[in-house]
Amino acid sequence: MLALSLSKNLLVDLVIYLVPMVLSLSVHEYAHAWMAFRLGDDTASREGRLTLNPMAHIDVFGTLLIPAFNVLLGGFALIGWAKPVPVRPVRFNRKVTMRVGMILTAVAGPLSNLMMAVASIGLAALLIRVAPEWLMGDRPTGLAKLLQAMFILNIGLFIFNLLPLPPLDGSRLLPRSMDGFVTHVSPYSFILLLVVINIPFLRETLLVQPVMLTVRLLQTVFSTQLWGVA
Repeated sequence: MLALSLSKNLLVDLVIYLVPMVLSLSVHEYAHAWMAFRLGDDTASREGRLTLNPMAHIDVFGTLLIPAFNVLLGGFALIGWAKPVPVRPVRFNRKVTMRVGMILTAVAGPLSNLMMAVASIGLAALLIRVAPEWLMGDRPTGLAKLLQAMFILNIGLFIFNLLPLPPLDGSRLLPRSMDGFVTHVSPYSFILLLVVINIPFLRETLLVQPVMLTVRLLQTVFSTQLWGVA
């Protein structure tokens, strides 16, 4: 199960979980902007969003308050969001259609989170072999907790953003035949997301189990068992 324990120091908890959230969401939005720019759309670049500077991407509610609220309630800040990057598909170059361009731009965000998760567990695996004292003493070190949070958070963002519900990136991956579905559910997307998150069966099936499957797969690949994740 997923078992991330919080310390008695809420300030430490907030730092350990909010810093990875801010960094991960900033990389996510930067990846969208970078891919759009590579395809010929400089809208995000002109608006200052083609940057890793978190200040350009932070949404106070979704990036800070909601994750902080989860931590203060004794949970784990697994889901959050930043300001969406503006994309104008009509600016894409002629090497791709607008639809393909939007798919590539959309998938860049979740893939950036998967890459960050791989980098986190890769660094942990390396340190366990060459400098285990950096991660474990009598208890996990701050660096160990930070890498663990970065690892699981980015897998959570990867899975969550691939849900096929607007405005999540996964809705861009649906076939053209489902454009009508996307249009009709868009006004109710926030309600649908709340339903998925709060109904145990849906949360377990669509979020928790895919996250844990990905966690176990990467742990197997790197032969590394991160602390508190089994």
